[in-house]
Amino acid sequence: MKIRTDDQVIVISGKDKGKTGKVIRVDRSRDRVYVEGLNIVKRHQRANPARANAPVGVIEREGPVHVSNVALLDPKDHKPTRVGTRRTEQGTRMRVTKRSGTEID
Repeated sequence: MKIRTDDQVIVISGKDKGKTGKVIRVDRSRDRVYVEGLNIVKRHQRANPARANAPVGVIEREGPVHVSNVALLDPKDHKPTRVGTRRTEQGTRMRVTKRSGTEID
């Protein structure tokens, strides 16, 4: 999977199409990503005496988005792009955007 935690992504399909955010978590086994502030789901949480400090009531949090429905944002022009790799002089691989050729982290 070419999208990693802390990447800036844009949703390219679904109910949050066009919105951007930062990847919080990546679930590689299910091909899902969790994006900050997108695909908000509500969970009803009952009070539990064993966990006194746990939040109670209706809790809103980010739900998973399939990795095919998000695209990495190009740091130069903030448009969706694909990702490739390039070898550096030290022999390591760097992620590179296909749109402008800029290196990502």
